[in-house]
Amino acid sequence: MTAIFTILAQYGYYDYGSASGATTGGYGSMTIIGFLILIVTGIIGYAVQSALQSSVRKNSAISAPMTGADVARLMLQQNGITDVQVISTPGQLTDHYNPVNKTVNLSENVYNCATVTAMAVAAHECGHAVQHARAYPWLGLRSSLVPMVNIGSRLGQIVLMLGLLLVAFGGGTTVAWIGLALFGTTTIFALVTLPVEFDASRRALNWLQSSGLADRAMHGQAGNALHWAAMTYVAAALSSLAMLLYYALMLLNSNRRD
Repeated sequence: MTAIFTILAQYGYYDYGSASGATTGGYGSMTIIGFLILIVTGIIGYAVQSALQSSVRKNSAISAPMTGADVARLMLQQNGITDVQVISTPGQLTDHYNPVNKTVNLSENVYNCATVTAMAVAAHECGHAVQHARAYPWLGLRSSLVPMVNIGSRLGQIVLMLGLLLVAFGGGTTVAWIGLALFGTTTIFALVTLPVEFDASRRALNWLQSSGLADRAMHGQAGNALHWAAMTYVAAALSSLAMLLYYALMLLNSNRRD
């Protein structure tokens, strides 16, 4: 879908007008700025993913006192949470907390393994369960945004594509702006997710320290693993924001040209 947008942008966003009325034959400055923003955020995202993979490999080789499943059950118990189940889910990096059916879902490597990575990930997901039990406001806000984001993420891309088609063939930008607004709900969701994820990691690390489950060195290793996991959400938010700015600058450039 992004590739289609880019092709349309290249077709429709040349600066044809100049002060003398001659064709400039180049991209508008705002479009170029948006493109550079995309490149920078792409590089950041790649660097963060590489750092996360390195951290996971390193900390997966360090043994922990308990498996991820045991860590999760103990953290829930010590936080007085008795109505949340800890279950295994297929795949890798599929760990998540489901507030609808109150389950902490741990990937097989996390559920069954006794490593620093498994311990950190399990505690983090339980951090979300604690947020739910304590009515953490940012988690409530994120949950309330889900229906709007489901509509915006699906309908927004379609409307934006149609809008860009209209612009490419000389039409107005109104439809494209509507599509961009719908698409922007995913950016809002990504930004709201940041405090939720960082708070879950904070709760996980505080509990690992207070419970005595992780010594000083292991606590630092768990913190490193959770830091890079959280940074992937930062990179995703930046990427979403960059995409939003890119198309907004393209449309502004078109308005200026018209």
